Amino acid sequence: MSVAIGEMRHRLALEAPLTEADGGGGAKETWALVAEVWGAMRPISGRESVEADGLRGRVSHEIWIRYRKGLVPEMRFVLGPRVFDIRAIIDAGERRRFLRCLVEERVL
Repeated sequence: MSVAIGEMRHRLALEAPLTEADGGGGAKETWALVAEVWGAMRPISGRESVEADGLRGRVSHEIWIRYRKGLVPEMRFVLGPRVFDIRAIIDAGERRRFLRCLVEERVL
């Protein structure tokens, strides 16, 4: 599988988690912008489940970006109000040209 450059039309914010002390002995997690990248998005699947007496939806996508060092599953992509948690990162063809990121969209 591959992606055509013309499909990379989404401007995605790549964010990394930061843990900051909250002053009360605990910590809070915030997100810092690492880079803005062009990417192609393709939906893979969706499902619904009941959690805490409520219906919750989950949508899986694959996001293709140009290869970049330092990308780890703890990071996330943001596109406007949409947030995509990275679940896996695959070096497509092991040629360091493209990364195929399997992500799960947070559906509220």
